[in-house]
Amino acid sequence: MGIIDDAKNGKMTEEMKTVAEEEGVTPEFVRRGIASGKLVIPISPYRETRPVGIGKGLRTKVNATVGTSSDIVDLDMEIRKTRIAEEAGADTLMELSTGGDLAEIRKKVIENTSLSVGSVPLYQAFIEAIRKYGAGVDMTEDDLFRAHEEQARAGTNFMAIHTGINSICVERLKRQGGRFGGLCSRGGAFMVAWMLHNEKENPLYSEFDYLLEILKEHEVTLSTGNGMRAGAVHDATDRTQVQELIINSELADQAHDFGVQTIVEGPGHIPVDEIEANVKVMKRLSNEKPFYMLGPLVTDIAPGYDHLVAAIGASLASAYGADFICYVTPAEHLALPNESDVREGVMASRIAAHVGDMIKNGTRDRDLAMGRARRDMYWEEQFDLAIDPVVAREVRADRSPTDSKVCTMCGDFCAHKIVAENIDLKK
Repeated sequence: MGIIDDAKNGKMTEEMKTVAEEEGVTPEFVRRGIASGKLVIPISPYRETRPVGIGKGLRTKVNATVGTSSDIVDLDMEIRKTRIAEEAGADTLMELSTGGDLAEIRKKVIENTSLSVGSVPLYQAFIEAIRKYGAGVDMTEDDLFRAHEEQARAGTNFMAIHTGINSICVERLKRQGGRFGGLCSRGGAFMVAWMLHNEKENPLYSEFDYLLEILKEHEVTLSTGNGMRAGAVHDATDRTQVQELIINSELADQAHDFGVQTIVEGPGHIPVDEIEANVKVMKRLSNEKPFYMLGPLVTDIAPGYDHLVAAIGASLASAYGADFICYVTPAEHLALPNESDVREGVMASRIAAHVGDMIKNGTRDRDLAMGRARRDMYWEEQFDLAIDPVVAREVRADRSPTDSKVCTMCGDFCAHKIVAENIDLKK
C-alpha cells in the first residue's frame, strides 16, 4: 500500500493533513488530488522529510539543485549549498553529482536537509559504466535498474527518469533535420548515445513495468525526465519535444494507475510567446498531472544573468498553470554553481513562483499588506512581509535616512510622508 492507494481508499495520512494546513486547503482536497493524480507528496519510507505538496490548486513550488561535476568535487561545498538552498526557501532539492564518490555525496546531502530530495539515477549508472567498463555506452540494463533501486533505498523521494526517450523520438529527431541547440539534457544525451551504440530500445521505456515495481516498492515519486527538451529557444516546441511529451503523458497515466505518484517534466528553453501553449498542452495531454517546468529560459543571450531570464519564464509558466519550477542560477551555461549562485537562484525562482501564483491562485493578500505598510511607512511590517527580509534590512541599514520614517531614495520629499501630512488615504 502506498499513498495513492491510501488516497483512493479514503484514508487521510499525516502528510496530507500537513500539506493541507500549510496550503490553506482542506485535507479532503489534498486526498482527492492525490487519488486523481493531480497532486503528489514526494515521500520515502527510509527518511522523514518536511512534506510538500505539488500540483493543481497549491502554491507553485521551487526546486534547487546541488551536486559535483567531473571538474569540481568538493563535498563540503555541496553540503553548504544544500543548507543554503533550504535556508533560502527552496521547497525541494535535487542531488545531481557526476564527479567523486556519488553514493557518499548523495548520502551526505540527504543527511543535511529536511527537504524532499530528487535524483537522476541514469547519471550514476552511465558514469559508473565509464569507470567500470571504459565507456558509458557499455552500461547494462541491470546496471541501470540497480542504480534506481540503490538510490531509492538511500531515501531519495523523487527521481527524474528518462522514460519518454524511445526509438520513435530518436527517429523524429533525425527526420526533423537535427536542432540548432542540439540536446541540452545530460540524461537525454546519455540515453540517446546508449541506444544508438547498442541498437536497442531505451530500457526505461521498454521495461517500464519493471521500473514501476521498483518505484512503488520504495514509494518513490516518478518525474518523467524531459530528455528531448530544447537547448535553444529556436528549437522550442518542435516535433521531437512533443513526441516525448505524448509518450511521457501515456506513461504517467500508467504509473498512476499502478500506484506510483507522477510528475511530468516540461521544456527548458522557450520564447515567451510559446509558454502558455506549452503549459496548456502538457496539462491537457497528461490529464493535469503536476507539471515541472525546467526554467524556462526565454532568451539565450544572457549568460551570467540566466537566473533572471528563467524567472521571467517561470513567472509566466506558473501563471498559466505550471506547478513546479526548477531554479536556474547565474552560473547556468558557465560554471558549477557556488553558494552565492544557489542563493540567488532560489530567491529569483521564489519571486517568479509568487508572481505566477498571484495570477493562477489569486494569492495577493501579502502584496496588499505590503502596499499598506509602505503607505504607512511601517518598516518592520515591510521587512516581515518581504520574500527576503535579510537583504531588505541590510540595504536599508547600509543607507539609513535621517528621518526614520522614510528612505534615502526620496528623503524629505517622500510621497507617502507628504500625503500623510495632508490627507488621510487609508483604505
